[in-house]
Amino acid sequence: AGVPPPHTMRHKLAFRRLGRDMAHLRALLRIQTTQLLKYERIQTTLPKAKELRRPVEKMITLGKKGTNSAYNVASQWIMEKPVLEKTFGELAERYAERPGGYTRVLKAGFRRGDAAPMAYIELVDNGLVPLRQPPKDGLRSGPKQDAGKPAVDSEDAAPSEKSKN
Repeated sequence: AGVPPPHTMRHKLAFRRLGRDMAHLRALLRIQTTQLLKYERIQTTLPKAKELRRPVEKMITLGKKGTNSAYNVASQWIMEKPVLEKTFGELAERYAERPGGYTRVLKAGFRRGDAAPMAYIELVDNGLVPLRQPPKDGLRSGPKQDAGKPAVDSEDAAPSEKSKN
């Protein structure tokens, strides 16, 4: 009676259950929130990464408030004291001018074994090595190649002076 049939609309359902009861789901999100704030990038399944955005954004926002009340609320969710202090110190300073959007989800293919879609979730503006190169000139990707034609390198198109000799 608690789960609607698959053909009905998802009215008034605030989040994904991820196949777990509420206690397990809360524990999972608390652990992953703590780990993401600690390491600033973690790999998980795509649905878990998408669900993880909400609590992480909320914890960073609480860190930016910096009040005793916000600290108490965040301490109920973040499981390690050093991570809690990092959230209210380093991360609050880093994102002081940013009005939200502290996380980024990058798809990472499919897991061997069960083919689950995997993703990296990371904090933006971190000091880690980027997983992907930023787009050039504001374009998301370059021009698409025809399937039958191979891509031509600039070296192949025009022979250099050294190869003429």
